Amino acid sequence: MTADQGPRATSSATDVCVVGGGPAGLTLALLLLRSGVRVTLVERATSMSREYRGEILQPGGLALLDQLGVLEPAAARGGYWLDRFQLVERERVLLDIAYDRLPAPYNRLLSVPQRHVLAELLARCQGFDGFRYLDGHRLSALVEEHGAVRGAVAEGRAGTHTVRAGWVVGADGRFSKTRRLAGIGAERQDVFAFDVLWFKLPQEGPPGREVRVFRAAGRPVLVYPSYPGTVQLGWTLPHKGYAEMAALGVDTIRSEIARAVPAYADRLARHLNALTDFTLLDVFAGRAREWARDGLVLIGDSAHTHSPLGAQGINLALQDAALLHPVLVEALRDGDFSAGRLDAYVLPRSCDIDQVMKTQTMQAKAMLSQGRVARVVRPRLAGLVQRTPIGPKITRHIALGNPAARVRSDLFVPGPSGRP
Repeated sequence: MTADQGPRATSSATDVCVVGGGPAGLTLALLLLRSGVRVTLVERATSMSREYRGEILQPGGLALLDQLGVLEPAAARGGYWLDRFQLVERERVLLDIAYDRLPAPYNRLLSVPQRHVLAELLARCQGFDGFRYLDGHRLSALVEEHGAVRGAVAEGRAGTHTVRAGWVVGADGRFSKTRRLAGIGAERQDVFAFDVLWFKLPQEGPPGREVRVFRAAGRPVLVYPSYPGTVQLGWTLPHKGYAEMAALGVDTIRSEIARAVPAYADRLARHLNALTDFTLLDVFAGRAREWARDGLVLIGDSAHTHSPLGAQGINLALQDAALLHPVLVEALRDGDFSAGRLDAYVLPRSCDIDQVMKTQTMQAKAMLSQGRVARVVRPRLAGLVQRTPIGPKITRHIALGNPAARVRSDLFVPGPSGRP
């Protein structure tokens, strides 16, 4: 753009405009493209080099990515396969959930940088003629006609671009601008008594093969290996209590974490030197009051927000995309852009999310609660889970999610628009 040129106003038309290039948005985009649907994706970032905290893929998500041909190349970029989840209290393993008891081949966890998965999904989307990627663009408005959403307006460095579309999909996260511009409220539920302070330390020796929650003298800490060559730790602290803790300084925080995970005390002292070495996650449950309006649907964290317990974030996002895909394809083929047409997705998926919310609340109370009563009851509950059919049932629910969430390859079409 020369000095005498102002910002340009351009426009284009597509079948579906997806806002947000995270796991939900890119997976849905790829599914739709393979079904012969034109897709424009609006993403405010210009690269995937930023830090993501969601790194654990559960078996249900692994299966979907494998069906799309994305899992193997994403893992080949670098990641760690994990075999089990453990709850450790004062060096005693209270709970030991072995994932190899699940049906093969998806009977492991994968700790993988989210950018590896997103890069592979994007690369496949870019193989289709019907795909347009507007990176570096921020959503600024929704196009509305007669009470229905008919597109989106995105602001980029070169100017304003209006995307007219049959459907707009909001997949832009827990603080979704799509949701806000649509005037859809979100109910925040502070049902969890903790927030999480995330940080990474160097690995010493080979990476472990477990996701662990450590309970000792301090507050619980989540620990798992993170590629490349680091350990991801999440220290739980009282909900909304970070400001008070930060005022005490990094030395106090480091000391408190060392009490909780003494095995990491030396590394904590060497590598945590400033508050900027931490990332705070405000933990809450959230749910949009509506998931669908005429011409608009919300998925992933835009529709429902969860705690990090059970590593459900990416899994739920991928399954949202897989479950919405056939419903959206049918609606497009029939030229039906009404919210009611998506009831086949919204109603059953809402029941799924209700159950996830209940499970996460139960997990938080069982694993992270403090106090003398909790210390007495927790080993008994852990034993019940380990020795009865309750344990495998809970594991399958957390690991696999909704078994109906699968790639509907029968809806894929061959042709010149991209790879078959």
